[in-house]
Amino acid sequence: MTPAPTALPHRDPGLPDEERLDALLGLLTTEEKIGLLHQHQAPVERLGLAPFRTGTEALHGLAWLGPATVFPQAVGLAAAWDPDLLRRVGGATADEVLAARDRGAGRNVWAPVANPLRDPRWGRNEEGYSEDPWLTGLLAAAYARGLAGDGQRLRTAPTLKHFLGYNNETDRCTTSSDLPPRVLREYELPAYLPALREGSAVAVMPSYNLVNGRPAHLSPLLGDVLREEAPDELLVVSDAFAPGNLHGLQGFHPDAPTAYAAAIRAGLDSFTQDDDRPEETLGHIREALKRGLLTEDDIDRAARRALSVRLRLGEFDPGPADEGAADTPAFRALAREAAARSIVLLRNEGGVLPLRDVRRVAVVGQLGDTVLEDWYSGTLPYAVTARAGLAERVETVFCEGADRVRLFTFGAGVVAEPGEGEPLRLESVGREAAPVLPPGSGFALLDWGGGAFALRSEQTGKYLDEGPDGVLACTAPGPGTWEVRQTFRLEEVIAGHLYTLVQIHTGRHVCVGSDGATLELSEDGARALPVWIRGLGSGAEEAARVAATADVAVVVAGDHPMVNGRETEDRTDLALPAAQERVLRAVRAANPATVLVLSSGYPFAVTWADEHVPAVLWSAHGGQEYGRALADVLFGDTEPSGRLPQTWYRSADDLPDLLDYDIISSGGTYLYFDGEPLYPFGHGLGYTRVEYLDPEVAVDGDRVSVRVRVANTGTRPAEEVVQVYTRQLTSRVRVPLRALRGFARVRVEPGESAVAEVSFDTARLALWDTTRDRFTVEQAPREVLVGRSAADIRSVLPLDVPGEVIPPRDAARAWAADGYDEARGTVLCPAAPDRGDAVRSRHPGSWLLMRGVDFGEGVSSCRVRAGSERPAEVRLVLDDPHAGPTLAALKVAPGGPYDFAEVAAPVVGAQGVRDLYVVLDTPGTAVAEIAFDR
Repeated sequence: MTPAPTALPHRDPGLPDEERLDALLGLLTTEEKIGLLHQHQAPVERLGLAPFRTGTEALHGLAWLGPATVFPQAVGLAAAWDPDLLRRVGGATADEVLAARDRGAGRNVWAPVANPLRDPRWGRNEEGYSEDPWLTGLLAAAYARGLAGDGQRLRTAPTLKHFLGYNNETDRCTTSSDLPPRVLREYELPAYLPALREGSAVAVMPSYNLVNGRPAHLSPLLGDVLREEAPDELLVVSDAFAPGNLHGLQGFHPDAPTAYAAAIRAGLDSFTQDDDRPEETLGHIREALKRGLLTEDDIDRAARRALSVRLRLGEFDPGPADEGAADTPAFRALAREAAARSIVLLRNEGGVLPLRDVRRVAVVGQLGDTVLEDWYSGTLPYAVTARAGLAERVETVFCEGADRVRLFTFGAGVVAEPGEGEPLRLESVGREAAPVLPPGSGFALLDWGGGAFALRSEQTGKYLDEGPDGVLACTAPGPGTWEVRQTFRLEEVIAGHLYTLVQIHTGRHVCVGSDGATLELSEDGARALPVWIRGLGSGAEEAARVAATADVAVVVAGDHPMVNGRETEDRTDLALPAAQERVLRAVRAANPATVLVLSSGYPFAVTWADEHVPAVLWSAHGGQEYGRALADVLFGDTEPSGRLPQTWYRSADDLPDLLDYDIISSGGTYLYFDGEPLYPFGHGLGYTRVEYLDPEVAVDGDRVSVRVRVANTGTRPAEEVVQVYTRQLTSRVRVPLRALRGFARVRVEPGESAVAEVSFDTARLALWDTTRDRFTVEQAPREVLVGRSAADIRSVLPLDVPGEVIPPRDAARAWAADGYDEARGTVLCPAAPDRGDAVRSRHPGSWLLMRGVDFGEGVSSCRVRAGSERPAEVRLVLDDPHAGPTLAALKVAPGGPYDFAEVAAPVVGAQGVRDLYVVLDTPGTAVAEIAFDR
């Protein structure tokens, strides 16, 4: 007789969780366990298990399920530099997730994003927190704690995204991120580990890309590192449709059963594949089990992790469920607070801000009277735009500043004004017809940068979109959806006048249909419709006219979160969209009291504005209360207290290649960038003046404490973020130019002072020692830097902490080749399908350097584990890869990609401590391990 579900042991809260899990797992059949390994977990009614789904998006509020409180984007929340704020926003989001269960919200939430923001061109820059891994880890853990709650049971089950080495959308499923051991241990992993160690995140999602040539979904790091750090059973869920890539786009395995078995063995527990249709995925797992690629123990481990999260959510406990809450007055107030505190004052010259004695403000710009949703936001319950927020306080006049254009063709006529939902058509015009643009006619041409434009009907307010059969009509509310079809590129035919229009999504040209009148898309470029565009530049002229009528002009510029920088699309530059730049310059010429407000999910290289515009502010897209929050800061009701969570560069030329993940070698992020940024990491101004006085550093055992007195010498309260960095002055390897160790927020009234204290463990000073594969605090002189940003340092103090001398690399032990100190012309690759990395040459003369090898009195021979798909040679060279003496040349026989074999050769002339270069003259040659014999 089947026991009643309420009498089953897994429903007994008096038993320890481990016993409840053991009992439940023992009651399940193999088929029922397999049914738990998909995003949509099958119910088991006989045991009282309801259906369960992983994956509710909750990046900065509940997403995809209708109206919900929309907080600032994640990078904006990070700009507040306040873990408590992130925790409170996470808690409000958890409330709204729970309140939306009747709309399909599941309690496994896919947030936060813990990818450090290595490159600001990443299309998903808006989703992360910071380029600093420690700050990212701190804020991710805080947001996850808010989502999870502080009770014995989880309110929601947070999932860290996306593990790991993921900062490019370009070919994201087929590109590989090279993470040498130091980059992995010092930069990537520290962003993920805090939330796992404290248990605020209970799941991890691998990324789409490959890492060191192996799909992230098959990475041994899932088991070797993450599960060791998580205090409880860690659930690993795949990204959407990523499992299919393992045997599809990535071609890493020959078929789905082999690929899915390898993923489960690597640590994947839940397959997000084929949406709510799990049967095909489960069939592949059954087939893998049948072939012997999986064991019952493999299935048990994955099923147990899936059930562990549900147990910790309290699903099997008696009592009423937490109902949550939605769109409360408290949440609206929190949205306003978060939006205000995320605003960063980048520049403020001439006393323009805060606004005083202002009667009339001109609000100008494409973002001046709109609040935009991004892909991972909820539906705005309401929206307070910049114009609306300022209008609550002062008289405003508005000008969007977009060029208002009409479209003409050779001989065929002008594009007619479309009615609601009507296809675009040509109408004949006489030769004398003038391109007059009456109010409410024509199209607004919106420039979102990167060559992406949107056309909006001035008559209906709808955007040009692709309809059935490629027919064009103004039907869209704006650019959006997963496939953005509402943006076009202008291909110049006659400079400044004649263009063809190309839909960016498909690359198809706008042309005249077979009826001779309707406009549609064609794949035949020869049928492209040359279009005269009348009105280019009109937006800047109108903006200047309006700005001249006001006491202050506020230009609100930036990006559209769905265009030119979003999931699936990286940016190619850092420039402000050209038309928006024209508007800004025209407004500044018309009104010296101009304020530039940037609203974007990433930095811009606004070098002209920094030289010519008195005041510049930035925030991420701020959500429903953006306009009121902006007004709070502009009028000085709220002190600007945000700080930049990433470097703003002067040009994309200052950045390494987008796919170069080795920030140490390439000089990436504020840690290693030695140029002059436009605005440095940590930058942010206030409305008053502060001084840093009496700095002190004390070391007590394993703890460093830094104290400084902050004096407010101005006339307004100060909201100061005191930042503490360290730098190591000597090392055997390249070390950061400065590294953030902590920060403290202090509020100081005018004429008063307050003491800020920051403390950190000396273990934070360690680097990954590749000679011994462990973290080491190196014996070296150090300094503490106290200041307002990574570049605005107010005090420098010596820091004396115990350390050890890293010894030379011992030639008596074998070393992994990927533990090199430097490399040129190489990539990392798998040494075997499941685990182990090697270093592969990309072109002739590639090399890797092992610095300071101790050969002692000499060695007799060397052994190298290497592979190549064609005959090759590996040379070991001392001191200089081009002119140094060759110790040995080892021949490598051709084989498959994983056919690594040990080759040996005698060695003569190696004594003492020398730098060793491993030179790979043949492209495709890979080295996994190097060893010497005495």
